[in-house]
Amino acid sequence: MILIVESGSTKSDWVLVENGATTKRFKTMGFNPFFHNEQVISNAINDNQELSDISNNVLRVFFYGAGCSSDEMNAIVSRGLKRVFMNAEVSVDHDLLACALATYEGKPSIACILGTGSNSCYYDGQKLTESVPALGYILGDEGSGSFYGKKLLTDFLYNKLPEDMNQDLLNSFKIDKEIIFENVYRKPHANVYLASFMKFISGYKHTEYVDSMVKDGMKKFIENHVCCYDNCKEVKVHFIGSLSFIFQDQLNYAADKLGVNVGLVIKNPADNLVSYHINNLYN
Repeated sequence: MILIVESGSTKSDWVLVENGATTKRFKTMGFNPFFHNEQVISNAINDNQELSDISNNVLRVFFYGAGCSSDEMNAIVSRGLKRVFMNAEVSVDHDLLACALATYEGKPSIACILGTGSNSCYYDGQKLTESVPALGYILGDEGSGSFYGKKLLTDFLYNKLPEDMNQDLLNSFKIDKEIIFENVYRKPHANVYLASFMKFISGYKHTEYVDSMVKDGMKKFIENHVCCYDNCKEVKVHFIGSLSFIFQDQLNYAADKLGVNVGLVIKNPADNLVSYHINNLYN
């Protein structure tokens, strides 16, 4: 049994492969070693009864996750996984590599993530290059769920939201300044809290307010995380993540304005990632 895992900060997609074929899929919370220690990781996996039941039979785990960008961070996730999958060989790598592998079409390209957070890399089929760092939801994450959630709540508190959105937000979430401050400044995982408002925002995707906000966020992302590559206008730029999929019109608008050629737009890269591993392990 082999498990292939693609994890963001909000959720993780698990795919079980047996004899070269996908047999089961699982979901857990997302794991980011900047926010979660090995105990949190192992406990969350064990909370999924199906994963816990097969844990002793798993021989390989390929984990790609947000925040897995150094040996130190990767070791936290690896130890958490080994607590559960004690008989498995565990490999932990960055979610950027998963993005690159899931979108690679045989030619050098730029691969981008637009989810709870945002990031990009250049991949030539052998080497992955990250031109600028991901700065996280406080300093960066342009075009991400946390970026738009922060904008929404800022405008709400400044009384700048359109009246219908403002009232709907109040009715749907029963929020006020104290509740927002508690979740953003005092509780852990503020990035996930901010990104949790994306379902609400997407419900207003055709309004002038959201359309303008998302176009601006996409433009900022491309300016900072795509145009940093010298050949950004010569190669395809691929995107993974629910935001790039839901807001393709706004993404294409911003890309056209900046002369960037959008390639693949994939909501969930897990299937492509599984195909990559099956081809490498069984062919």
